[in-house]
Amino acid sequence: MSEKANRTRRWVLLGGGAAIAAGFAIREYRLIPQDYVGGKLSVTDAHQRALSGDILLVDIRTPREWQATGIGKGAHPLDMRREDFEQALAELIGGDRATPVALICARGVRSARLSNRLTEAGFTNVIDVPEGMLGSAAGPGWVRAGLPVEYNTGETG
Repeated sequence: MSEKANRTRRWVLLGGGAAIAAGFAIREYRLIPQDYVGGKLSVTDAHQRALSGDILLVDIRTPREWQATGIGKGAHPLDMRREDFEQALAELIGGDRATPVALICARGVRSARLSNRLTEAGFTNVIDVPEGMLGSAAGPGWVRAGLPVEYNTGETG
């Protein structure tokens, strides 16, 4: 009986270890941004081009994130979780899906994924800002670059 209990204990430990390893693997996968083959901008370039009117810079993070760090000056807050996100974005650009739209999130993961999704949905000039607000492997991010932020977190669109 004790040998059977030991075998059962081993299987439970192995199963638990496998579940933990799978959890870490899924977490890491979710943190790795998808490749986006479209345009990319640094936070500095995105800021300059948004202020000059060359692009529409859209902060796709959540209201809680906007409150925590502010919204980059020149960016329009539009929560990507909205069911009508694509429609709200189309309204922001006056219906012209060829308008240059740059997306920024916290660390470039969500913006890359949403850039792919919007491109598939017919937006033809989507640009990713892979540094994000908080920085990533692509660069220091908006906040650490010392770019100006605004704390008016009222969502547009």
